[in-house]
Amino acid sequence: MATSRRKEQSHERIVDAAARAIRRGGYAGVGVADIMKEAGLTHGGFYAHFPSRDALLAAAMERAGQDGAERLNQAMARRRAEGASALRAWVESYLGPAHLAGCETGCPLAALASEIPRQSEGVREAAAGRVERLLDTIRRLLPASAGEHAAAVLSTLVGALQLARALGDNDRGRAVLASARQSILDQYDHEGPAASH
Repeated sequence: MATSRRKEQSHERIVDAAARAIRRGGYAGVGVADIMKEAGLTHGGFYAHFPSRDALLAAAMERAGQDGAERLNQAMARRRAEGASALRAWVESYLGPAHLAGCETGCPLAALASEIPRQSEGVREAAAGRVERLLDTIRRLLPASAGEHAAAVLSTLVGALQLARALGDNDRGRAVLASARQSILDQYDHEGPAASH
């Protein structure tokens, strides 16, 4: 029992380390030896947890998505408590300064979108699952009449964050986020202001 629990904890540390690493350095930047070292484990123990590096990358994408969603939901809850509509809270949180600065802890799609098509099928499937979950979330947040625009909204969110990061965590990067936020909210947020960013 203790051995099983220890193995489970080791597995979690490996996945957590890999989830941070893929957002920090891209898929190519994830070396098994480095991940195992960051997790505090020996390289030789890797195959007791994963059959391949690609299996680790798929698990890392899933974990990164869960972690990013959790952080986004926490930020969104704070904005909701301040009176923002659900859509405004989500858009402002996704396109906010913390997400701009937090590549290693943020949405893996914004960090990795251009790399995903060149990954293994398992990694692409994990990424596709993350896209579908984000689309479902956005559909729920949009007015019922605009649900079919979820893909356009998600594209704007992810693309704006990527462009802002390319410009940097500075006035130019923040201006990209502000423009995208305003565009989405002007078009789809019919519950009123309460803007903060």
